[in-house]
Amino acid sequence: MRNRYLDLLRALAIVRVVVYHVTGWATLTLVFPAMSVMFALAGSLMAASLDRSGPPAVGRRLRRLLPSLWVLAAVFVPAMLLTGLPLTPKVLLWAFPVADPPANYWGALALSVIWYLRDYLWFVFASPVALWLFRRAPWPTLLAPYALLATIEFGLFPAAPTVLREFGLYFGAWLLGFAHHDGLLRRTANRVLVPAALALGVAGAAWIATHPGPRGYDLNDIPLGNALWSAAFILVAIGRAPASAAWVDRSAVAGRAVTVLNRRALTVYLWHMPFVVALTPLVDVVGWSHQDPVGLAIRVVLVFALVGAVTAAVGWVEDVAARRPPELFPGGARPEPRTRTGAGAGAGTGAAAGRPVPAGGSPVPVSPAPAGYDRAVLPAPRAPEEHTLKLSAR
Repeated sequence: MRNRYLDLLRALAIVRVVVYHVTGWATLTLVFPAMSVMFALAGSLMAASLDRSGPPAVGRRLRRLLPSLWVLAAVFVPAMLLTGLPLTPKVLLWAFPVADPPANYWGALALSVIWYLRDYLWFVFASPVALWLFRRAPWPTLLAPYALLATIEFGLFPAAPTVLREFGLYFGAWLLGFAHHDGLLRRTANRVLVPAALALGVAGAAWIATHPGPRGYDLNDIPLGNALWSAAFILVAIGRAPASAAWVDRSAVAGRAVTVLNRRALTVYLWHMPFVVALTPLVDVVGWSHQDPVGLAIRVVLVFALVGAVTAAVGWVEDVAARRPPELFPGGARPEPRTRTGAGAGAGTGAAAGRPVPAGGSPVPVSPAPAGYDRAVLPAPRAPEEHTLKLSAR
């Protein structure tokens, strides 16, 4: 049985990501560090998959992750090729993004969220060995990514590759997901967990306050502060997660929304940023500035409406990837199965009552993305050139 509290956390993270992309409010990254929360939840799911299936869980996780990306690529890669992206072997990275795939001048912004899938792939590949190490030496393994990030941030390893830097930034959250799955966080007494969370939070806040980025106190510009602050948040929000949360489903509308957002998390994540970028010109045309609450609210509603439309159109791919019956809007009651009443059927056999489909979840997530993207007017077309997607959308 799924823990609806964790489903609720994932759903809130997805909503927070979209709102942040539209508004650019840096405060949202502090209030809810959604990216690290999503990696922690994904790490917990990955540990569960490895316990069930062993190393083949890696292939199963990729099978659930990649088809939704391929749908996005089938739309946007031809569009980028027609508008200036050179056709090179690097384009194949759109099928399997173990590195930043190439993009043209507008795709580099609209599709910048692909960095999350790149990190997710590497974390999945590392998980069998990481889980083995974690269960033999939990605390050294858990501390290793944070030590790596500190080494990089203090300038001791300035030329660290992007993937290594991302391991330092987010793999600690993934390992905290391992700790949640194994019950390590739950078994940790409050007299230990609470002071640890406070110490991490204070250290993170101090680093954030003394190392503001170009957008102020936006966690996406402050890696070490991000990692520490997020770890404190995870210890409290996930480390003390209730065993169940039946109250999530007391409201049929709220429960269904949580289910839909979990079953369609990857689709929402992949498609929302192109709509944010597409609506950017409205800032000048209509005058919806970031200081206009009504304009911001309208833009948020428009983005969610457009994402809802594309999710209804292609979100079923996530069901197929997970080997579930495709649904337009997940979470409804299954139809009553037919039963045989002729020869071979037992007397008194009747149709079983339809049961609600259990709330489901998707492997990636969300991620906070860079504030300010929606403020920028899209650049005018220029000579064909290739850009590499940068780690900018968080």
